[in-house]
Amino acid sequence: MDADHPETGYRRKKQPELVQRALLDHAAKLAVEHGLAAVTVQAVAEAAGVTKGGLLHHFPSKQALIDAVFADLLDALDRDLDARIAADPEPFGAFTRAYVASVFDMAPEADGAIWAALSISMLTDPQPRRLWSEWIQARQDRHRDTDGTLALAAVRLAADGAWLADLTGVAIAERAETRDLLISQTRTAAP
Repeated sequence: MDADHPETGYRRKKQPELVQRALLDHAAKLAVEHGLAAVTVQAVAEAAGVTKGGLLHHFPSKQALIDAVFADLLDALDRDLDARIAADPEPFGAFTRAYVASVFDMAPEADGAIWAALSISMLTDPQPRRLWSEWIQARQDRHRDTDGTLALAAVRLAADGAWLADLTGVAIAERAETRDLLISQTRTAAP
Protein backbone atom coordinates (compact mmCIF):
# COMPACT_ATOMS: atom_id res chain seq x y z
CA MET A 1 0.00 0.00 0.00
CA ASP A 2 1.02 3.57 -0.58
CA ALA A 3 2.30 5.81 2.19
CA ASP A 4 0.46 8.79 0.72
CA HIS A 5 -3.00 7.18 0.82
CA PRO A 6 -2.78 3.58 2.11
CA GLU A 7 -6.52 3.08 2.10
CA THR A 8 -6.88 3.77 -1.65
CA GLY A 9 -3.52 2.73 -3.01
CA TYR A 10 -3.29 6.14 -4.69
CA ARG A 11 0.26 7.34 -5.30
CA ARG A 12 1.10 10.97 -5.64
CA LYS A 13 2.75 11.68 -8.98
CA LYS A 14 6.33 12.70 -8.59
CA GLN A 15 7.02 16.15 -9.93
CA PRO A 16 10.80 16.49 -9.83
CA GLU A 17 10.82 19.86 -11.61
CA LEU A 18 8.51 21.35 -8.98
CA VAL A 19 10.54 19.88 -6.13
CA GLN A 20 13.77 21.18 -7.63
CA ARG A 21 12.23 24.64 -8.16
CA ALA A 22 11.02 24.68 -4.53
CA LEU A 23 14.48 23.71 -3.28
CA LEU A 24 16.14 26.48 -5.31
CA ASP A 25 13.59 29.07 -4.17
CA HIS A 26 13.86 28.12 -0.50
CA ALA A 27 17.65 28.08 -0.62
CA ALA A 28 17.62 31.56 -2.17
CA LYS A 29 15.14 32.80 0.43
CA LEU A 30 17.25 31.45 3.30
CA ALA A 31 20.36 33.11 1.83
CA VAL A 32 18.56 36.46 1.62
CA GLU A 33 16.92 36.33 5.03
CA HIS A 34 19.71 34.76 7.09
CA GLY A 35 22.88 34.76 5.01
CA LEU A 36 24.60 32.04 3.05
CA ALA A 37 25.64 30.18 6.21
CA ALA A 38 21.94 29.48 6.87
CA VAL A 39 21.68 27.51 3.63
CA THR A 40 22.12 24.02 5.02
CA VAL A 41 20.81 20.78 3.57
CA GLN A 42 18.56 20.32 6.62
CA ALA A 43 17.18 23.88 6.61
CA VAL A 44 16.42 23.90 2.88
CA ALA A 45 14.85 20.44 3.00
CA GLU A 46 12.60 21.47 5.91
CA ALA A 47 11.62 24.73 4.25
CA ALA A 48 10.73 22.95 1.00
CA GLY A 49 8.89 20.14 2.80
CA VAL A 50 11.13 17.33 1.57
CA THR A 51 13.50 14.95 3.28
CA LYS A 52 17.23 15.49 3.31
CA GLY A 53 17.44 12.46 1.04
CA GLY A 54 14.98 14.10 -1.33
CA LEU A 55 17.12 17.21 -1.49
CA LEU A 56 20.28 15.14 -1.98
CA HIS A 57 18.56 13.32 -4.84
CA HIS A 58 18.37 16.64 -6.70
CA PHE A 59 21.56 18.25 -5.37
CA PRO A 60 24.27 15.89 -4.07
CA SER A 61 25.77 18.49 -1.72
CA LYS A 62 25.24 21.93 -0.23
CA GLN A 63 27.79 23.29 -2.71
CA ALA A 64 25.86 21.76 -5.62
CA LEU A 65 22.69 23.44 -4.31
CA ILE A 66 24.38 26.84 -3.96
CA ASP A 67 25.92 26.48 -7.41
CA ALA A 68 22.47 25.66 -8.80
CA VAL A 69 20.94 28.73 -7.11
CA PHE A 70 23.71 30.86 -8.60
CA ALA A 71 23.24 29.29 -12.07
CA ASP A 72 19.47 29.87 -11.74
CA LEU A 73 20.12 33.56 -11.07
CA LEU A 74 22.41 33.77 -14.07
CA ASP A 75 19.69 32.19 -16.22
CA ALA A 76 17.20 34.78 -14.96
CA LEU A 77 19.68 37.56 -15.69
CA ASP A 78 20.17 36.13 -19.18
CA ARG A 79 16.43 36.20 -19.85
CA ASP A 80 16.19 39.76 -18.55
CA LEU A 81 19.10 40.94 -20.71
CA ASP A 82 17.80 39.12 -23.79
CA ALA A 83 14.37 40.77 -23.40
CA ARG A 84 15.95 44.21 -23.00
CA ILE A 85 18.21 43.67 -26.02
CA ALA A 86 15.27 42.49 -28.15
CA ALA A 87 13.35 45.65 -27.24
CA ASP A 88 16.28 47.94 -28.13
CA PRO A 89 16.00 49.24 -31.71
CA GLU A 90 19.68 50.24 -31.82
CA PRO A 91 22.03 47.21 -32.09
CA PHE A 92 25.26 49.03 -31.23
CA GLY A 93 25.65 49.00 -27.44
CA ALA A 94 22.39 47.13 -26.82
CA PHE A 95 24.02 44.55 -24.53
CA THR A 96 25.74 47.26 -22.51
CA ARG A 97 22.54 49.30 -22.21
CA ALA A 98 20.68 46.19 -21.09
CA TYR A 99 23.40 45.38 -18.56
CA VAL A 100 23.44 48.92 -17.13
CA ALA A 101 19.65 49.07 -16.95
CA SER A 102 19.49 45.67 -15.27
CA VAL A 103 22.04 46.67 -12.63
CA PHE A 104 20.31 49.96 -11.86
CA ASP A 105 16.79 48.50 -11.97
CA MET A 106 17.68 45.79 -9.47
CA ALA A 107 16.43 46.95 -6.09
CA PRO A 108 19.11 46.13 -3.50
CA GLU A 109 16.50 45.30 -0.87
CA ALA A 110 14.45 43.06 -3.18
CA ASP A 111 15.85 41.43 -6.31
CA GLY A 112 19.36 42.43 -5.38
CA ALA A 113 19.21 40.75 -1.99
CA ILE A 114 19.81 37.26 -3.36
CA TRP A 115 22.57 38.63 -5.57
CA ALA A 116 24.11 40.22 -2.49
CA ALA A 117 24.03 36.97 -0.54
CA LEU A 118 25.59 34.99 -3.37
CA SER A 119 28.01 37.72 -4.41
CA ILE A 120 29.65 37.66 -1.03
CA SER A 121 30.39 34.01 -1.68
CA MET A 122 32.09 34.98 -4.96
CA LEU A 123 34.70 36.84 -2.95
CA THR A 124 35.71 33.78 -0.96
CA ASP A 125 34.60 30.75 -2.97
CA PRO A 126 36.25 29.96 -6.29
CA GLN A 127 33.26 28.03 -7.70
CA PRO A 128 30.74 30.93 -7.84
CA ARG A 129 33.58 33.19 -9.01
CA ARG A 130 34.31 30.73 -11.85
CA LEU A 131 30.61 30.52 -12.79
CA TRP A 132 30.35 34.33 -12.93
CA SER A 133 33.59 34.68 -14.88
CA GLU A 134 32.50 32.10 -17.45
CA TRP A 135 29.04 33.66 -17.71
CA ILE A 136 30.25 37.24 -18.23
CA GLN A 137 32.97 36.17 -20.66
CA ALA A 138 30.44 34.20 -22.74
CA ARG A 139 28.10 37.24 -22.86
CA GLN A 140 30.93 39.56 -23.87
CA ASP A 141 31.99 37.11 -26.58
CA ARG A 142 28.40 36.74 -27.82
CA HIS A 143 28.01 40.53 -28.12
CA ARG A 144 31.52 41.37 -29.30
CA ASP A 145 30.29 42.70 -32.68
CA THR A 146 27.89 45.20 -31.10
CA ASP A 147 29.54 45.85 -27.72
CA GLY A 148 33.23 45.06 -28.15
CA THR A 149 34.67 48.55 -27.78
CA LEU A 150 36.82 49.72 -24.90
CA ALA A 151 34.38 52.56 -24.19
CA LEU A 152 31.47 50.12 -23.76
CA ALA A 153 33.59 47.84 -21.57
CA ALA A 154 34.31 50.87 -19.37
CA VAL A 155 30.57 51.60 -19.11
CA ARG A 156 29.91 48.00 -18.00
CA LEU A 157 32.70 48.27 -15.43
CA ALA A 158 31.12 51.49 -14.11
CA ALA A 159 27.82 49.59 -13.78
CA ASP A 160 29.70 46.90 -11.86
CA GLY A 161 30.90 49.64 -9.51
CA ALA A 162 27.30 50.71 -8.92
CA TRP A 163 26.38 47.09 -8.25
CA LEU A 164 29.23 46.84 -5.73
CA ALA A 165 28.06 50.06 -4.08
CA ASP A 166 24.58 48.56 -3.75
CA LEU A 167 26.07 45.35 -2.40
CA THR A 168 28.04 47.16 0.29
CA GLY A 169 25.25 49.59 1.18
CA VAL A 170 26.96 52.69 -0.21
CA ALA A 171 24.30 55.11 -1.42
CA ILE A 172 24.72 56.36 -4.97
CA ALA A 173 23.90 60.06 -5.09
CA GLU A 174 21.83 60.93 -8.14
CA ARG A 175 21.20 57.27 -8.91
CA ALA A 176 18.83 57.92 -11.82
CA GLU A 177 21.18 60.52 -13.29
CA THR A 178 24.12 58.11 -13.01
CA ARG A 179 22.12 55.43 -14.81
CA ASP A 180 21.12 57.89 -17.54
CA LEU A 181 24.71 59.08 -17.94
CA LEU A 182 25.99 55.53 -18.40
CA ILE A 183 23.20 54.75 -20.89
CA SER A 184 24.02 57.92 -22.85
CA GLN A 185 27.67 56.86 -22.97
CA THR A 186 26.65 53.73 -24.88
CA ARG A 187 25.34 55.95 -27.67
CA THR A 188 28.33 58.26 -27.87
CA ALA A 189 30.85 55.40 -27.82
CA ALA A 190 30.17 54.34 -31.40
CA PRO A 191 33.27 53.18 -33.26
